[in-house]
Amino acid sequence: MENFIVSARKYRPATFDMVVGQDSITKTLKAAIKGKHLAQAYLFCGPRGVGKTTCARIFAKTINCSNLGENGEACDECESCLSFNTLRSFNIHELDAASNNKVEDIRNLTDQVRIPPQVGRYSIYIIDEVHMLSAQAFNAFLKTLEEPPSHAIFILATTEKHKIIPTILSRCQIFDFSRIRLEDIAARLAYVASNEGVAAEEEALHIIAQKADGALRDALSIFDQIVSLSGRTITYRDVIENLNVLDFEYYFRTVDAALTGDIGSVLTIFSEILEKGFDGHNFVSGLSSHLRDLMVSKDEVTLKLLEATPAIRQRYLEQTRNCPGDFIFKALELGSSCELSYKASKNPRLHVELFLIRLSRLNETAAGTTEKKKPDLARKEEEIPYPSKSEIIRESSEHPAAFRQVQTERQEAKHTPVIEKQTRSFSIRELMEEDKKDDNLPAVGKSEEIIPEVKPQDAGAKEALTAGSLDKAWKEFTDSLKGEGARVLSMFKSAVTELDEQEGVSIRLSNAAQKDLFVLNYKTRLTAFLQKKFRMEGIGISATVDSSETNEILYSDEQKFNHMLSKYPVLKDFKKTFNLDLP
Repeated sequence: MENFIVSARKYRPATFDMVVGQDSITKTLKAAIKGKHLAQAYLFCGPRGVGKTTCARIFAKTINCSNLGENGEACDECESCLSFNTLRSFNIHELDAASNNKVEDIRNLTDQVRIPPQVGRYSIYIIDEVHMLSAQAFNAFLKTLEEPPSHAIFILATTEKHKIIPTILSRCQIFDFSRIRLEDIAARLAYVASNEGVAAEEEALHIIAQKADGALRDALSIFDQIVSLSGRTITYRDVIENLNVLDFEYYFRTVDAALTGDIGSVLTIFSEILEKGFDGHNFVSGLSSHLRDLMVSKDEVTLKLLEATPAIRQRYLEQTRNCPGDFIFKALELGSSCELSYKASKNPRLHVELFLIRLSRLNETAAGTTEKKKPDLARKEEEIPYPSKSEIIRESSEHPAAFRQVQTERQEAKHTPVIEKQTRSFSIRELMEEDKKDDNLPAVGKSEEIIPEVKPQDAGAKEALTAGSLDKAWKEFTDSLKGEGARVLSMFKSAVTELDEQEGVSIRLSNAAQKDLFVLNYKTRLTAFLQKKFRMEGIGISATVDSSETNEILYSDEQKFNHMLSKYPVLKDFKKTFNLDLP
């Protein structure tokens, strides 16, 4: 029986050109070899399964090749290359730092570094998982790494660059390996399948590449697993069942149903997914990824960000035509919120179902908000934008009844006390009279329904300021302040108002704090209120502190408690039993 060799080993790249997804790094290393610009130490860092150790071995083989090709690749014919290919080279030394991480291991390595190579120019030392070295081992390695013999080159590989001390990093040329793109992994899997005589569907290889998450070695391991189950034919259905991957068809169906507002279908699809044994959190995460792919499919500029086969790409393009941009964006917000709060939910299924219901109502909500709203004639005057003069003339002739209602409300508003900050206002009659003088605008007088003339309020109609009218006005002003807190109402209700001979208003308050509060926040408002209500050119308001209140003694909380304790001794035991403190 022939020994089986896993694909990750059988199809391990032997040259730089065979390395997948790391073109910038392989070009730099080949240029360094051709130009003979070799450093004494290199650091290869990046995720697992992206080619760090493979590139280190190819680099070690190539720099000792005696017949280097013009393209910077090893010849595979010289003694150095043959000894490397047959695993009998004494110039390349590999050390696993995970199991050799002590000071004694590094000392043995530094002793070995002194020995020159027997064949070739360089001795290469590849230290894998170098971040596993202890702090003492790193310190013992520093001197050798900084000033090694001319024939020694170190290549350090790690998945956790942040764990390496800065003194080591500063002595190395650092190459950051990136995750391999989905298309590159799928293409490599297709090459392996072709060499192995395996018929594989493109969508199946694409799912394997997605599951590998940028690691080619993981993708080849999954490929071997699927071949063991399915034999010489790999289908999309075999892959999703073996890897427990949710069929993308569920995502397309969910979005189609949500777009039509079919809540029943959306919930039924989710129930079917749960019955197949899939987790609700994974479904929400997958649906969010699906919505992200729909979003990037909206624009030709971002379409390149969609990692899918041509057939699936066409499905995305068809569905995204029916998806408004606002729907996708709001759906992504809902999905993100659902993902974040999923684990904290005590009823995960209901949590996801609420998310799906909201998703199904997005188009309904958007349609409701885009409907043209009817004009609200009862809005406050300050919320209505100021119309132009021509608009007033046009509205008065086209909608006379509605315009008269607005005009009546504005007229009534003049008799209402203005407590809020006064805003800019305008006179409809004045604007209309000015527009009559404009030859370019039609005359209002030609219309059958003329807006009734509003006469300005006569100043003589205002009340006279007396002690009785002042008390009544003070109560009216106090009632208008109910929304500003109990402290303000208490201050105005306890205040004493008087009218002096010069028709000035004197206000006596309880203390200096109330006086400051009144002068800073309410004196100006009260003055405007009284001037609008009473017939006089100006009203002088003065605020004073009631002298009868200034001698009031203020007791501390402790003094109050002691006074109560003298009357009710039981309070002492009560305070001790419940461990109470004074406020």
